[in-house]
Amino acid sequence: MYADLNGINLYYETHGEGRPLILLHGGLGSGEMFGPVIPALAARRQVIAVDLQGHGRTADVDRPLDLGIMGSDIAALIGHLGLEKAALVGYSLGGGVALRAAADHPHLVEKLVAVSAHARTDAVYPEMRAQQGQVGAAAETARGRATYAEVEESEADLERFRAWIAKIIARDYFGAPGRTAAQAAIDRCAAALADFEAAAVAAETGAPQDQ
Repeated sequence: MYADLNGINLYYETHGEGRPLILLHGGLGSGEMFGPVIPALAARRQVIAVDLQGHGRTADVDRPLDLGIMGSDIAALIGHLGLEKAALVGYSLGGGVALRAAADHPHLVEKLVAVSAHARTDAVYPEMRAQQGQVGAAAETARGRATYAEVEESEADLERFRAWIAKIIARDYFGAPGRTAAQAAIDRCAAALADFEAAAVAAETGAPQDQ
């Protein structure tokens, strides 16, 4: 199914019934990445597997690949589906999207699980950044394989595919002007964690909390 929101036609699938759980895949993947575990999760939850911007069956649009924007897509999807709130599970890129969705729209997020995700671009080890930079070369060597048969139907298709790969490689989710908003979101998370820890200490010791 598709949801027309935030200027993008976002693809998603639903499985099972119960409290909603949104799955957010990693970069260069799709919601099908979670295929092996969806049946187990859907036994107790309404599972919603999303294809993020420029991935799977969600076409890319003329806007940055920005975690804040994609997090807003997920917030809009929650509203589109008429849900009060949902739990988010994100892996890698999807983990970053989940973090931003929770930081910017906390009233819509029941619980959050972020796997193999980072909150700042400069938190990634240089060796990993170099490895990510090899994605474009890997895509070129994949030409001719069945996976890429559709994009090889014309040179124009192939050029669009190359441009998309370049957009993925060059992304800086927290680059200006997004860095300020991202840092503010991180600061809000840190403040909330500090409040939680203070409340936990006060509950254990019976000491009054600072107001």
